[in-house]
Amino acid sequence: MTSTTLAFPTPASLGSLDHYIQAVNRFPLLTQEQETALGRRLQEHDDIDAARSLVLSHLRLVVAVSRNYVGYGLPQADLIQEGNVGLMKAVRRFDPDRGVRLVSFALHWIRAEMHEYILRNWRLVKVATTKAQRKLFFNLRSMKASTAALSVAEAKAIARDLGVKPEEVVEMETRLTGRDVSIDPTPGDEENHVSPIAYLTDSDDEPAKIFERKQAAQNRTKGLNTALAKLDDRSRRIIEARWLREDDSTSTLQELADEYGVSAERIRQIESKAMKTIRGEMASAL
Repeated sequence: MTSTTLAFPTPASLGSLDHYIQAVNRFPLLTQEQETALGRRLQEHDDIDAARSLVLSHLRLVVAVSRNYVGYGLPQADLIQEGNVGLMKAVRRFDPDRGVRLVSFALHWIRAEMHEYILRNWRLVKVATTKAQRKLFFNLRSMKASTAALSVAEAKAIARDLGVKPEEVVEMETRLTGRDVSIDPTPGDEENHVSPIAYLTDSDDEPAKIFERKQAAQNRTKGLNTALAKLDDRSRRIIEARWLREDDSTSTLQELADEYGVSAERIRQIESKAMKTIRGEMASAL
């Protein structure tokens, strides 16, 4: 096995993005012979040092690609980090015997990771979910002749070039030119500005309120069961027949009076006494 040892002078501190970029630009570029030898060491012997050399020598490529996407408003450092993931995937899949330089092979993987990151984070609402929408998302801005709204002719021309429908071009332009709305009020303008948070918030759906309602319902059910258990059979039967039937087929005082062979007034008195007992038990349970 041929040994290929390269020196990559990593600085002691990378406290900022500028320092990182300066550092990766000092890493030596590989000749085709060095790249092939390192690629074979990785492929045949799973040599981690060879993989490290291939990755470090191409970090400047990731930085260069990231500059093409800074216009989407995302931190360049995050774009570089995602691109580095793509570079490492490319190095792992690199076949040195195909005659293709790693730089050409890695570009696809670097861009793919950056694209995924942008689509996940550019907006809270996803703007590109199909293959056609992704193509539009990453090409529409550069293909527009000006910052003005697209004309019908321009939309048709872009659609023809990208192989999509004109209405898809118009829809994507609308999404890209839209603005996210802040849910919270603008700092310093809370009194005069009505933001979505003012009418989206429902205090009744706060976790504490939901738990409180659930706990109160459980306590009422427990108190009711305890109170019913303390009643005699007749009193419990009257309360259940008058108030606790689920099918709304409640019994009248006279029906219960006929059942027990007493007056309707006597049934009312028993019901009143039983309800007083139930209220007392439920009050103590809350």
